[in-house]
Amino acid sequence: MYLNKAFIYGNLTRDPELRALPSGGSVVEFGVATNRVYKNKSGANQEEVEFHNIVSFGRQAEVIAQYMKKGSAIFVEGRIRTRNWEAKDGSGKRYKTEIVADRVQFGPKPVGGGGGNWREHTAAAAPAQTKEGEDAIAYPEEESKPEDIPF
Repeated sequence: MYLNKAFIYGNLTRDPELRALPSGGSVVEFGVATNRVYKNKSGANQEEVEFHNIVSFGRQAEVIAQYMKKGSAIFVEGRIRTRNWEAKDGSGKRYKTEIVADRVQFGPKPVGGGGGNWREHTAAAAPAQTKEGEDAIAYPEEESKPEDIPF
């Protein structure tokens, strides 16, 4: 059995571009930047950045286009695909390698903006508050002692 799986966690390099397919479905394309920090031979920290092309289809594409913006953090799970086509100017074949997203998870909203309506979207899932700053969840008042833990 062969395996084609990619896991990417990074930031969007541009706003997602949502388009309609001839079949009526939705497709979104966007870029994600990831980085790697390592020490070179002299012991100094070096940073290496990679840029990934991501594509998603259907309802997931619509949600990404609605809530994600340039700079937003995202986790993408998918498969790697390379497409090829003949260039319109007759200069030969063109190739594009991209990750087809099977699943995505939105990361925390960047401090300086981005992320679209992410905060509004998650506000509905926040716990209700009874008084200012007080959660509706009642926590027990007993203390836990280390000797009470069974392991």
